[in-house]
Amino acid sequence: MVFLTRTGLGVKKQIHSCPQCRQTFTPRPVLVKNIMFAALVEELKKTGLQAAPADHCYAGPEDVSCDVCTGRKLKAFKSCLVCLISFCEKHLQPHFESPAYEKHKLVDPSKKLQENICSRHDEVMKMFCRTDQQCICYLCSMEEHKGHDTVSAAAERTERQRELEVSRQNIQQRIQDREKDVKELQQEVEAINRSADKAVEDSEKIFTQLIRLIQKRSSDVKQQVRSQQETEVSRVKELQEKLEQEITELKRKDAEMKKLSHTEDHTQFLHNYPSLSALSESTSSINIRPLRYFEDVTAAVSELRDKLQDVLREKWTNVSLTVTEVDVLLPQPEPKIRAGFLRYSREITLDPNTANTQLLLSEGNRKATVMSQHQSYSSHPDRFTTYCQVLSRESLTGRCYWEVEWRGRGVCVAVVYKNINRAGLLNECGFGYNDKSWALSCDNNSYTFWYNNITTPVSGPLSSRVGVYLDHSAGILSFYSISETMTLLHRVQTTFTQPLYAGLWFSDYGDTAEFCKPK
Repeated sequence: MVFLTRTGLGVKKQIHSCPQCRQTFTPRPVLVKNIMFAALVEELKKTGLQAAPADHCYAGPEDVSCDVCTGRKLKAFKSCLVCLISFCEKHLQPHFESPAYEKHKLVDPSKKLQENICSRHDEVMKMFCRTDQQCICYLCSMEEHKGHDTVSAAAERTERQRELEVSRQNIQQRIQDREKDVKELQQEVEAINRSADKAVEDSEKIFTQLIRLIQKRSSDVKQQVRSQQETEVSRVKELQEKLEQEITELKRKDAEMKKLSHTEDHTQFLHNYPSLSALSESTSSINIRPLRYFEDVTAAVSELRDKLQDVLREKWTNVSLTVTEVDVLLPQPEPKIRAGFLRYSREITLDPNTANTQLLLSEGNRKATVMSQHQSYSSHPDRFTTYCQVLSRESLTGRCYWEVEWRGRGVCVAVVYKNINRAGLLNECGFGYNDKSWALSCDNNSYTFWYNNITTPVSGPLSSRVGVYLDHSAGILSFYSISETMTLLHRVQTTFTQPLYAGLWFSDYGDTAEFCKPK
């Protein structure tokens, strides 16, 4: 107790007052220590003053709140799977301090603790029924799940954990695979951009060279025409000058003769006549024939233009198809029915410059027939001279399909690199006898596939029509027997390094084969 002292004016007597109970004392009493207040002060010294929780420590609508707090609840710090309630840090302390809580399982705060309670028996579900694939309590295992394959939830968790780890490993492997694929696709994007840029650059150079070549030829023609023009005009003018001189001389002599004809002196007439009557040799007669002058030059240049247009028209299809068939992604699946194959149909014609001289081409160069007499083809470096073979005019890239109708003893239906030899030994230029050609040999009894001089017997229904499917980028080449049904005869999976050309090889006189028009 603490006392206050008051002193009145002119009064020496002192009055002592207690500030808590306001009681006054005279004289001042003996003071003693307030034990309760002192203990409170000591406790405060030990524990310190604790500030009120900050607002962010209180549970919000989305937070798990402490189930023990009264009034405004704090955020839960942990949830107990044994107690099935959640605790803030303060109310969780007994779980750390008392041995009675040692076996309790603490987890991150959860709002789903009640899902661990059996709705039928109000018991914690610590078991798992493998028969029904659900969590149960121990009472369930003795009643409706009696006789089922039951284990502890912990044991099932261990088993599922192993499966989970395997699944995670699979997922992680797939992630690595997909990341690798993404990286490869990015590299493909960069490769496509580089290739496209180079193709544009190279194409521009080639077309520029073509333009310059045409301009050079145009300049040459112009120079030749002008030179010939100058020569011919000079010749004509030279002849014209001679004729004009002769005309002048003749006019002079005519005037003298006229004058002589009017003279009356007979002697003088006879004296001068001989010299006037003798004429100088005349310039050769000029026969002006109808001339075309330089119109033939125009016709020749027009013919060149038409041929260039034909070549450009013919080759432009290949260029355009080559551009549109660029495909770096996974190959499209091979069609299953003939209608699907016909979507990739290509109209194929035979190149006369490659045909052996015993092959007669007809039907718009789609059909070839072996003749006993040689055809009058001009000499060409692309012509096959050893065997009765011929290649298509069109190069084959991307996905394409065509059909060949054949008659006779036998025909080889082939795909070939253009740089195959045109003459020489069998393994140098024969279709299927080298690594530059793939051939299906067809006769009336069997099929045989040939590549690099290796034969593969092929079984399948015999037919006079063969279908060929090519997916150049995927390296797939398939041969089919075509009748009322479509039967796969042989499939090749390889890597094609060059554009391919359709080829035919014949066995005997009268054999024929025709590339069918797409329908």
